[in-house]
Amino acid sequence: MKQQIAELIASAVDALLADGTLPAETRVNVMVENTRDKSHGDFASNIALTLAKPARRNPRELAQAIVAALPTSELVEKTEIAGPGFINFFVSQASTAEVVKQILAEQSQFGRGKADSRERVQVEFVSANPTGPLHVGHGRGAAYGASVADLLEAAGVPVEREYYVNDAGRQMNILATSVWLRYMEKCGAELCFPSNGYKGDYIHDIAAELYEQHGNALSHPVSDLMQGIPADEPAGGDKEAHIDGLIERARLLLGEEGYRLFFDAALDSILGDIRDDLAGFGVTYQQWFSERSLTSNGDVDSALNKLQQNGHLYEQDGNLWFRSTAFGDDKDRVVRRANGQTTYFASDIAYLQNKFERGFDKVLYIWGADHHGYIARMKAACQALGYDPERLLVRLVQFAILYRGEERVQMSTRSGSFVTLRELRDEVGNDACRFFYVTRKADQHMDFDLELAKSQSKDNPVYYIQYAHARVRSVQRKLAEAGLEWDREAGLAKLELLDTEHEKDLITKLSKYPEVLTNAALNYEPHMLANYLRELANDFHSYYNANKMLIDDAALRNARITLSEAARQVLHNGLTLLGVEAPEQM
Repeated sequence: MKQQIAELIASAVDALLADGTLPAETRVNVMVENTRDKSHGDFASNIALTLAKPARRNPRELAQAIVAALPTSELVEKTEIAGPGFINFFVSQASTAEVVKQILAEQSQFGRGKADSRERVQVEFVSANPTGPLHVGHGRGAAYGASVADLLEAAGVPVEREYYVNDAGRQMNILATSVWLRYMEKCGAELCFPSNGYKGDYIHDIAAELYEQHGNALSHPVSDLMQGIPADEPAGGDKEAHIDGLIERARLLLGEEGYRLFFDAALDSILGDIRDDLAGFGVTYQQWFSERSLTSNGDVDSALNKLQQNGHLYEQDGNLWFRSTAFGDDKDRVVRRANGQTTYFASDIAYLQNKFERGFDKVLYIWGADHHGYIARMKAACQALGYDPERLLVRLVQFAILYRGEERVQMSTRSGSFVTLRELRDEVGNDACRFFYVTRKADQHMDFDLELAKSQSKDNPVYYIQYAHARVRSVQRKLAEAGLEWDREAGLAKLELLDTEHEKDLITKLSKYPEVLTNAALNYEPHMLANYLRELANDFHSYYNANKMLIDDAALRNARITLSEAARQVLHNGLTLLGVEAPEQM
């Protein structure tokens, strides 16, 4: 409807350009906004104020000229000129009721954009290191990323969802070594587990499986294991040097084949658990991308060669550096160490190049808020590779803080003292998790209230919205129990009977859904849709409580049920995009 108002204004402006009221070289950008106060109409435009200066006309006089030139339309009941020259539009009731017909005709497609040749977008999200189960912090990134991808797709943007599997690097080596040490304990070895190792129960489980498969065959004397290993932190040493020494010792004693067995067992077990957890959360991907493949396929060397050829690398102290300060970063970054090992950042550069080489027009990274410092260096790499840095988008997600009563739950993947996403889902349900995670902007702090998420009250937003959907379904059941039927066509033919304030407000709210969906998608802000659904549910409950559905007047009864069904359909559409069920009864 906003677009239709804009088109009417554009036609009026064209007429003023044609008759010379506006100079021929005038640049026109029609803006139409929803009004905040219903007494000011449904929509407003500042077009007269923006054109007053180039037209050398008083804004109110120009507004009057624009209104006079507006084409006749059944859409607009009346217009008013307000303040210095704003044009307020009052939409006719008949035109607003048309949205009810459109909703019931298009059903699940209502509000969705049509896929066209617009840019392809890749959304990469979660991408947690496969060193342990997903925790409640990861859950927020999962809910946000999945909702953003689904919204983009609904808006007509081709999307691919990707999980970047960090299956290389030091953390994975710490994980593999932690599993081997627990395996050694299964074999009867008595050792002091490293303070910097992974200590969760899942490590014991993986070690137990390996012991069941191989017995003591991969065990070694503790004296051989600890030979030459630097002291751990509790013994006055350096925990980092201690764990690095254990990793090297594990590789030496096991050999690469034996070491890879522990490495792969840990990776496969934890990554499999992550896949299952996310699938159970309603989050799926088209691609699971291996970090290791960047090295084996030569992508890292290719990216570094490109930077070298472009003159963006230099050697210093035996290390190879990327001159990222030339592109706005606060310091240059090492991409290859003196020992020949490439850095995590080198893999990040190669991964970025790989994305663009796969044909994506834009790549959206969804990172935890602690990765804020990575943005400048990634933008620098993007530009140095020859790509427009505007094609690289980053959205940061604050970790959700979980509370049990007044007590905040501490989380640490390394120590194993954390609440998993699966545990949270089991306690409050998928729907509450998915919805609560996207009720605030992703970069805003969030406290997850367990008791509220489980409550069946108006204060629980997901329950309140789902109850609105179920309430409409209950109307149909009560109708059948009364021996009546809903005549949809009769209801559509009598929508003009819906003239109460509650009915008008509900219809107006329904008409805004396509705009909300598009804005939420293109701004990567699913909380906009979540807030809209809460408002829509409130408008529906107010309407339902103020108007009886099962009345003797068949014409009015059919009209009201028709409006209720339109509201149910929009609630269903919106909840689906946020990964939340729309229940038939509650």
